[in-house]
Parts: sequence; C-alpha cells; structure tokens
Amino acid sequence: MSEKLRVLFLCTGNSCRSQMAEGWAKTLKGKEIEAYSAGIETHGLNPHAVSVMAEAGVDISDQRSTHIDEFSELTLDYVVTVCGHAHESCPLFHGGCKVIHIGFDDPPKMAAALAQSGEGEEEQLNCYRRIRDEIKAFIKTLPESLG
Repeated sequence: MSEKLRVLFLCTGNSCRSQMAEGWAKTLKGKEIEAYSAGIETHGLNPHAVSVMAEAGVDISDQRSTHIDEFSELTLDYVVTVCGHAHESCPLFHGGCKVIHIGFDDPPKMAAALAQSGEGEEEQLNCYRRIRDEIKAFIKTLPESLG
C-alpha cells in the first residue's frame, strides 16, 4: 500500500472552513489522506462549525486553530487554500508541494449579514450547513481532483 498523501487545508484564521475540510478528510478519506489544517492567522475554533459538523456526525471539537508556521518542517504533498485571502497570502512550500485553490464562501461573514438583517439563529446556521455540505462534496472527490 502506498503512503498517504499529506494535505493541508489553509484558510485565513483556521477557524471554520479549513477545520471542516480537515474533519471531512479525516472521516471520509483517512485511509488515503493525512489531513491537516492551518491559517495565515489563528482565530480559534468556530463553535458554529463544530456544531454543524457534529450534526453531520463528524467531531472536530478536539481540533485546534493552528498557524501555518507550525507546518514549516513538514513535507506536504498538497496545500488546498479554501479562501481567497489564504490563496493570495499562501507562503511557498518546499519539496514539490502543489498549491490548489478551491474557494468556499465565508459562513461567519454570511451569518453576520443575516443577523444584521434580523434573521434568526437557524437561518444563520444554515450558512454553515451549506458550506459544510459543499466542503464534504469536494472532499469526496479527493485525491483524484488534486492531480
């Protein structure tokens, strides 16, 4: 059996989208992919991301917000940027690592806009659920879609 691919999911704050991607990759593709997540900054784990992932049967509550610098010594096969800012700010990686951008909308930003317009918590959580499901669909395409 071949070695697992090392894939890092990178976002701005490593609080939501990259955390969801790491959780889905570990759950759905754990035999093929060694998944990590990090941020250009660290914003802590978003509790709504934890909640909607738990609804889908994936526990990410033990994951932590990690800074990209913590991976400077790890040889990665792929870095998948999941937001535009991370893609624009992505550092260079050694060892032939490929950087791929797959952008997803920002659930906290969408939820905040809904809250400002008077929408309730359930409508706000639906933003997180939609992105959770979009990320799951993407993770299901791995590793083939990375090539």
